[in-house]
Amino acid sequence: MAQKGMAGKALAIAAYASFIGGTVSVIGLMLIAPLLSKVAVSFGPAEYFALMVLGLTAVVSLSDKSLSKGLIAAIVGMMISIVGIDLQTGTERYTFDSLELIEGIDFLVVALGIFALAEVFYMLLKGGGKVQKRNEIGSLRLTRSEVKEIAAPIGRSSLLGFFTGVLPGAGATIGSFLGYSMEKRIAKDGDTFGKGNIKGVAAPESANNAACGGSFVPLLTLGVPGSGTTAVLLGALLVMGVTPGPMMLEQRPDVFWGVIASMYIGNIFLLVLNLPLIPYIARILDAPRPLLLSLILIFCMVGVYGLSFSSFDLILLLVFGLIGLAMRLHGFPAAPLILGLILGALMEESMRRALQISGGEWGVFIEKPISLTLLLIALLSLGLPLVKKAMSKIRSK
Repeated sequence: MAQKGMAGKALAIAAYASFIGGTVSVIGLMLIAPLLSKVAVSFGPAEYFALMVLGLTAVVSLSDKSLSKGLIAAIVGMMISIVGIDLQTGTERYTFDSLELIEGIDFLVVALGIFALAEVFYMLLKGGGKVQKRNEIGSLRLTRSEVKEIAAPIGRSSLLGFFTGVLPGAGATIGSFLGYSMEKRIAKDGDTFGKGNIKGVAAPESANNAACGGSFVPLLTLGVPGSGTTAVLLGALLVMGVTPGPMMLEQRPDVFWGVIASMYIGNIFLLVLNLPLIPYIARILDAPRPLLLSLILIFCMVGVYGLSFSSFDLILLLVFGLIGLAMRLHGFPAAPLILGLILGALMEESMRRALQISGGEWGVFIEKPISLTLLLIALLSLGLPLVKKAMSKIRSK
């Protein structure tokens, strides 16, 4: 859109979509959190495991690429998550006798490599390092037809983003990918996404803000952080003597409703501050592309090196950057890999606890109605795309 002289309109759509997505998520938090807190009391390790399986399969089934490639990416992410020492047995896993891998691979190294560094490599490969022409900001106003065009995508992506955020470990990044992928698949002009289609801006922007609000649901009702940000917030609440969980609504209603009120106010300020600043934000596009790519590379390296001041982390960053580039070139989605990395260790821990409680009986995962229902939904989420694909082949014949 910026290349078409509509940079201002793109940022305006992003602001409106973010406001609506955030508002939908706050309303959903108010309605779902009190109900979920009552059900959450009966959640055990088996239910947590089934919930995480559902979250992983939902991301895989909704990914824009093929189901098989999504599964492969998710499995690779889970394999990365178990690198290091097994805390229960003390066994080294996938360390290859390397001292640097004993503590595992940090999420930031993988995320920056797969997303940021891979994007730099991809742009350089496609000639993105060339100096580009100056972009016009254009008008910020939306026409009636444009409002109608983005209304449905914003509504769908807000709901999808909210429920994505509810899934443990799936944050705003995953929500953005899913919102964009879903709209690209639904839209009749999906092939124009990435070429200036306004729906391609509205969908992920509404989804990521809705996912931010949705991630508060597992935090406040289950005591499980739904994203990296809520994990930090969990630590802050514990320091203040507030324990998030099923009893929080009864014991500390002031904190619970205070969080919701602050989210309402934050959404309003998002819109009030964003719109007047759009002309200034859009000027970033005038920066030379080689300079932007260089800054992204420098920030990635500084951020990763600052984790443990180890040059080995920089080597890992480069490795994951090349892996991310290969995934993009061969059509492998990045979202399942990242979610597999986040949920892998948590799923393993919940599975082990459930098996220890049941004495090694695998039937513990299907004995209780909640875990059985979640696992069945997970199977359906994987099976429905296959059935749909098979039906489309039969109709084409």
